[in-house]
Amino acid sequence: MYKKFFGLRENPFNVNPDPRYLYLTRHIQEALACLIYGIQTRKGFVLLTGEVGTGKTTVLNKLLEWSRQEGIATAFMFNPRLSEVEFFDFMLADFGIPSESPLKSRTLLKLNRWLLEQHQRGSRAILIVDEAQNLSADMLEEIRLLTNLETSTEKLLQIVLAGQPELEEKVNDPRLRQLRQRITLWAKTRPLTLLETHGYVKERLRIAGHAGGEIFSPAAIEVVHRHAGGIPRIINLLCEHALIGAFVEHSKIVSEKMVEEVACDFDLQEANREAPEVSNSGGHPVLVDHPVPQNVKPSSMSFTKAAGGKEELIR
Repeated sequence: MYKKFFGLRENPFNVNPDPRYLYLTRHIQEALACLIYGIQTRKGFVLLTGEVGTGKTTVLNKLLEWSRQEGIATAFMFNPRLSEVEFFDFMLADFGIPSESPLKSRTLLKLNRWLLEQHQRGSRAILIVDEAQNLSADMLEEIRLLTNLETSTEKLLQIVLAGQPELEEKVNDPRLRQLRQRITLWAKTRPLTLLETHGYVKERLRIAGHAGGEIFSPAAIEVVHRHAGGIPRIINLLCEHALIGAFVEHSKIVSEKMVEEVACDFDLQEANREAPEVSNSGGHPVLVDHPVPQNVKPSSMSFTKAAGGKEELIR
């Protein structure tokens, strides 16, 4: 409807996690690099957490794209609300492993043989579980046991657990002590800063075909940021409907007032907490060769190379 009016090829603010629209902020780059590092070095368990709408699924889709380019076999669990039998059946099917028996023992035997074949060919395999905060403690323990599939030197299956902050609480459950001890890397997605929100909006318009010139006034983007709190999903919602409003009014510029009207229509109050500004110490992925300590947040950690090349935790 409004695409031709603004000279766009497609909707720039579609909520679908299209990897083409991945806006590489420093935090997103670090999160993606953390996941890739964990897979390349066969770390076993990697954790990715973040608030709803901060780009976790988009990062995972970018990871899947990278995995395909690298020839890495992947199983992507996008709906973890499955029974144990359904979970294992889906995983094997996504890996392309024929499964005839519902018995877990035979399923694990078949998976182990397939992983060993992959390893002998020099290939790797990744299990990615999105919305992992919805997994039960029992299912998380079953997933942990998959890391027992290993050679004498390395893990055969790399596992990425992604979810909302509730996942952080779950892995700190005393019942999941052994799982927590196996998490060697932990990355987080974060809300955008005001500067990043400006860049995010302009970049999405560019990818959608905008040839230049201003569509959103700087004041309008500031209002978007205030109401969205730096959350990309809400930024997309506000921007798309503001574009529709501008089109209806035959205005080539989205004004501050138009964004305020959209925010009012969706009952969006100004965010109580501003998105964090970029600092020199925060936001680094956790790269550790020992368990993430309980109650220590990744934003308070960084890493450095020791003399022997091993990552050491610094606070």
